[in-house]
Amino acid sequence: MNASGIPGTATSAARRFAAGAALLLRGIGLYVRSPGLMLLGVVPALISGAIFLTAYAILVFFVGDLAVAATPFADDWPAAARSAVRVIAALAFLGLGGLLTVLTFTAVTLVIGDPFYEKISERVERRYGGTPDAVEVPFWPSLRRSAADSVRLVALAALVGIPLFAAGFIPLIGQTVVPVVGAAVGGWLLAVELVGAPFYRRGKRLRERRAALTADRPTALGFGVAVFVCFLIPLGAVLLMPAAVAGATLLARRSLGQPITED
Repeated sequence: MNASGIPGTATSAARRFAAGAALLLRGIGLYVRSPGLMLLGVVPALISGAIFLTAYAILVFFVGDLAVAATPFADDWPAAARSAVRVIAALAFLGLGGLLTVLTFTAVTLVIGDPFYEKISERVERRYGGTPDAVEVPFWPSLRRSAADSVRLVALAALVGIPLFAAGFIPLIGQTVVPVVGAAVGGWLLAVELVGAPFYRRGKRLRERRAALTADRPTALGFGVAVFVCFLIPLGAVLLMPAAVAGATLLARRSLGQPITED
């Protein structure tokens, strides 16, 4: 126990979580200081953003019908109870849609903007000492592997999202605990997704980057949850995607024991 009565491990985890969130702020700082290259990263994000914003708007438009279709058991309930359960169902649909939208947006944008984000990541690496263990990875094989890994992560998000969606129907828990768990799951998957470029540059695949981030999970979660929350803000995902890539490069270097401070 420390002086405040909080277990030291919990304090350490909280500090590392905060340090992970700070990596996104550092990514934003790099974005601001290198606007020329970073602005190129907004182009693929704008393309993906237009697609996913339209898709989510369609979900919002039809969410009432989906809530009715998902709760046929409430057809004969009193009006107040029927309305309450269908509001909960609508919120559950919107929550699941938000989780999948953020993760799928990231995966699709990284594939579309692979050359742009690779350049951003490389520039960040050079700023902090380069990549001593870099390997030559041809563009097309790298793009195929990146797409395949993104599909796996999105499938995992859908698999996890289904029980979260079901839990969303539970009064109180569905509106308090479930969003927090959803942000944690979404943040973790975003962190794993966004560090893809620096790990590929070192010849490391999805399994290896997952293992590296797991070794310091609080830091990875801090970064991922910060990105997840910012991506939920309207236009946040579009404007902050290049900064998230820059911050993820710092996260990758930290997880691999490489310097993230300038000489």
